[in-house]
Amino acid sequence: MEQVAADIGMEFVFSKIAVPRGRGKVERFFRSVDQLFLQDVSGYSPKGYPDAEATLTLPAFEQRFRTWLLEDYHHLVHGETGFIPKDRWEVGGFVPRMPSSLERLDLLLLTVAKIRRVQQDGIHFQNHRYMDITLASFVKEEVLIRFDPADMGEVHVFYQDRFLCRAICAELSDRKVTLKEIEQAHTARRKQVRAELSTREAMVNRYVEMHHAPPPAPKTVVVEPAPVEVSRPMQLRVDRKLVTLIKNALRIRRQERRLANAS
Repeated sequence: MEQVAADIGMEFVFSKIAVPRGRGKVERFFRSVDQLFLQDVSGYSPKGYPDAEATLTLPAFEQRFRTWLLEDYHHLVHGETGFIPKDRWEVGGFVPRMPSSLERLDLLLLTVAKIRRVQQDGIHFQNHRYMDITLASFVKEEVLIRFDPADMGEVHVFYQDRFLCRAICAELSDRKVTLKEIEQAHTARRKQVRAELSTREAMVNRYVEMHHAPPPAPKTVVVEPAPVEVSRPMQLRVDRKLVTLIKNALRIRRQERRLANAS
């Protein structure tokens, strides 16, 4: 509110709490609303009376208050001035300070602002796609979007502090969907997914406990060392040497016998 007041050249003057002397006109209007409007609204419970059950939704109450203000209150003759509020306002010639354009007014009133990057298929926000033909020239550029939380059917797009276009969401343009409703839907979906995951995890754990047997203990296998065998070629060489020695010994023995017989 302070930023909006600064943009249109207006100054906020705050009064002290519990000291109504600095805001007499405001307090008198609140009293008129209390006496002329709220007493006829079902579910209204003034101070000092027992609580009543609420029967109106906020949109229904807003519509009823708007009808009373425009069609009833503004046409009642004031006891001191002798004029109805509508005629007194028009005679006074007061012109309120307004922004230079309607786009500037939207920039001031739609205070919820977010930075988004323009994609090939538009602007993605809250799992919805907002599109306008003007955005085709600003792909991959960062823009500022402003929106009314009570109506998410469109967003106002600004580029470098300049109004660019109104981007429309085809899914929400035919009906008003508030930001609170979208967030509630996202929260409900997350809770549903968590519940499904928890259920599946419990089923898997139960199945493992019932059907999955513990693995058998590993058996200890003692491996004996293999005997060292002499290769066959080596054994053949050893046998041949032994035969040669025996033959030489026999030959020497025969020679000795011959010499002994000769003597």
